[in-house]
Amino acid sequence: MTARETKLGLALAVLAYGAWGVIPIYWKLLGGVAPGEILAHRVAGSVTLGILLVCATGRAKSTLAILRAPASRRAMFASTALIAMNWGMFIWAVTTSHLTQASLGYFMNPLCNALLGRVVLGETLTRAQVISFGFAGAGVLWLILSGDGFPWLALALAGSFSLYGLVRKRAEAGALEGFTIETAIAAPIALVFLATREPAFGTIATGATRTRLLLLGSGMVTAVPLIAFAAAAKRLRYTTLGMVQFLAPSLQLFCAVVLFGEPFPTRLALAFALIGLGALVYAVDALNRSMHRTRKHGSE
Repeated sequence: MTARETKLGLALAVLAYGAWGVIPIYWKLLGGVAPGEILAHRVAGSVTLGILLVCATGRAKSTLAILRAPASRRAMFASTALIAMNWGMFIWAVTTSHLTQASLGYFMNPLCNALLGRVVLGETLTRAQVISFGFAGAGVLWLILSGDGFPWLALALAGSFSLYGLVRKRAEAGALEGFTIETAIAAPIALVFLATREPAFGTIATGATRTRLLLLGSGMVTAVPLIAFAAAAKRLRYTTLGMVQFLAPSLQLFCAVVLFGEPFPTRLALAFALIGLGALVYAVDALNRSMHRTRKHGSE
């Protein structure tokens, strides 16, 4: 991989995670629309764009081949359920002023990935990873004991996205093909939901022009960062990509507290500090192991 390709990959990764970090602003502009309706329009717009891109890039045959394989087809149905759940919860979090807890979930995401790797794939945890789980667990326990209640939204978002990544890894589908198949599977449900609204198709039929345009553009804001991420993943080491991923929840937290005015009391800040410290320990450990492997291979 050339230095130019690496720089391009880094730029694409920043674009992807940066977009995921500020996308709450987009959903917040649709605050007057029900979360379920936003999700349905997001699916409808995404499948339309996905089909166009698959046809334009000559990937129609490879997409259909994935659907013909029973194991891949089952995996895609599972991943569709998980990503639809994740999208729906995140939109609900933004539109109901729970973005702070949602951002907490995405700080937990790499730790959930490591935990799933241990439980499902039998991967060995390093001492640093065990320590990182300890910090994260302490943060969750502190939230419960401090009176903020069980952080179900943060854990559900982290868990659903981690499970989604695991299922997609086993499905062996490219980013664009998988994105198109998932949204195509969800599209009939989304269209039935929209068609049965009162009036039919809901806000897009009666809302203001700005709201209609935002709903129509929901597929684009979904697809662009995903495609950028897929392109970045081909050009960067997984460790580098993992370090950049903390940009998204950091920007989400900034949006929640600074732009949307969500409360951020001291007890919540302490929980974020503990979980963030756990994520930092995890990231530094991953970086150190990557550098060690690079030096080892370089000396062979």
